[in-house]
Amino acid sequence: MRRLINRTKSTGSGESGAAGVMVAVMMLVLIGAGALAVDVGQIYAERAQLQNGADAGALAVALSCEQGTCNSALADNLANSNANDSASTAAVDLSVAGQVTVTTSTKNGSSSFLTNLFANAINAGPVTVGAQATAGVGLPGSGSGFPLALSDNCYNLTSASQTAEVQKISYKPGGTCTGPSGTQIPGGWGWLDQSSPCNAITHVGTNDMGSNPGNNPPSGCSDILDAWKATLLAGGEVKVQFPVFDTSTGTGQGGSFHIIGYATFKIWGWKFGNNHQYEFRNSGTDPGMTSALACTGGNDRCVIGQFIEYSAIGSGSTVPGGANLGTSEIRLIK
Repeated sequence: MRRLINRTKSTGSGESGAAGVMVAVMMLVLIGAGALAVDVGQIYAERAQLQNGADAGALAVALSCEQGTCNSALADNLANSNANDSASTAAVDLSVAGQVTVTTSTKNGSSSFLTNLFANAINAGPVTVGAQATAGVGLPGSGSGFPLALSDNCYNLTSASQTAEVQKISYKPGGTCTGPSGTQIPGGWGWLDQSSPCNAITHVGTNDMGSNPGNNPPSGCSDILDAWKATLLAGGEVKVQFPVFDTSTGTGQGGSFHIIGYATFKIWGWKFGNNHQYEFRNSGTDPGMTSALACTGGNDRCVIGQFIEYSAIGSGSTVPGGANLGTSEIRLIK
């Protein structure tokens, strides 16, 4: 009887030891798999932050270059602001004309490695994480905005700047930017078909239909004109990117304009109709105005201001740009 009892105890003790070893091994595997999953997630999150910083840095530095002074320090600032730990570094490459390439990487302590990983517990090496983006300057090939097209004979861009010539672009009656009858398209005045209230989508090389055969702008523009007025009264600037056409065909609502590019107009005043928000600072007695710039007659239709050189962050569109009319876009190339 004693031998039977002793054997049972001995066998039970052996099985318990084997199970303990197996549990320990499985726990190590599970902990390792969990650590790997967490580390991979951390690496992907870090790389996404670095890519955001590279994109923002490349666009910002390219815009500063287009405006006259390449400010490479913008890349470092934006790399850090796009990182949750504010610990990133950026290198700027300006070796290719018209392009800015920004390479970002993790800055962990005094190294450029991502070292705060669970895998370090099993002696795995540090991981290098980085991202890169390239931005370049292009001409806009499409646009979306105020539904008015300007003739390429309307303006003088010889000194497009903040101190450029102030001009009155008239639509009716005759004067600048008009044909012999007082309009570019009889009954059209240059207004475009709308894709939404007071907004037209245009593309270089296409014919966009004139939408309104009357004197006044399309419906839905009152809110936009109110916003322009409020901005100017508050001391701000209103800069509008207008599509520019070289030829027109047809009449009235059946007319069309051939778009060749886009020009930015810094608006001083306007008269798109009579009274209320449809006319603003359009007389010779308004600030900065003269009798030559006045647009006060009952049937007069004009916009007053100056064409300026202007660069903006674009959408990254691959649509080929049109004529260089002083307006450019900064886009991500890769």
